[in-house]
Amino acid sequence: MSKIEEMVIHKHEESECDTPESHNSCMMNRREFMLFGSSAIVSASTISLTLLPGTSYADEQKAQVVGYPRVKVAKLSELKDNKPVDFQYPDDQASAQCTLVKMGVEAGGGIGDKKDIVAFSTLCTHQGGPLMGTYQATDEHRTLGPCPLHLSLYDIRRHGIVVSGQAYQSIPQVLLEVEGDDVYAVGMMGLIFGRNKNLLDA
Repeated sequence: MSKIEEMVIHKHEESECDTPESHNSCMMNRREFMLFGSSAIVSASTISLTLLPGTSYADEQKAQVVGYPRVKVAKLSELKDNKPVDFQYPDDQASAQCTLVKMGVEAGGGIGDKKDIVAFSTLCTHQGGPLMGTYQATDEHRTLGPCPLHLSLYDIRRHGIVVSGQAYQSIPQVLLEVEGDDVYAVGMMGLIFGRNKNLLDA
């Protein structure tokens, strides 16, 4: 029985509630309702939390830190404006196809003197359609696509966001570093299509 019910019964027992004059003595005022009602709610929520199965036996779990491989993918001196270079990253699986391009215009996540060198996965995030060979440079725009399956198009000046089509996630961007004349892939931003984690052996 709740505290509210107990109080109502107690009040009823203390007085005769059959006459209009004694009616108010049987009723609970607003302050009493708030005081006893809120304590009953807190008690109920506390009980429900402690009854969750397994909470008292839960073990602490340490975060798993995994590192992406550092892979040389190109040489700065050999890159030409708007001429893509294809490579595999972060492994040699079929779903690891990527493309790197020096675009001649600054881009989000770009490296090099002009911050114009970027790299992306070439699997469409909608249904994994192939985007290899679909790079386009039109005026100041730089895109991958359209995907041959459902015409998704990605703006690779703006971290591979979706411009049009059925896709609703940006295309994964490869994180790059420069050391001397060498360009290295060092990580991925976004999940590669068809995988539940980018590093399959991690």
